[in-house]
Amino acid sequence: MSTLVKNKLVKATDLEFTEDSMRVFLEDGREITVPIEWFPKLRDASIEEKKNWRLIGNGVGIHWESLDEDISVKGLLS
Repeated sequence: MSTLVKNKLVKATDLEFTEDSMRVFLEDGREITVPIEWFPKLRDASIEEKKNWRLIGNGVGIHWESLDEDISVKGLLS
């Protein structure tokens, strides 16, 4: 699946966690929900560590400094 929509790179705008999943909100209105089990560093992180994220590349990825974890929107859509 391509991350391009009408030649525009899809970017994240926000995210949230449930007990067993991560939901990423995209600027085009879509939402991606993935099992937290896919990301062992996030699975094992505290609630505070999970909340300490920032968008990188103007939304093409998500970064957790304290966990040294990066996730790309493109990777989530692949």
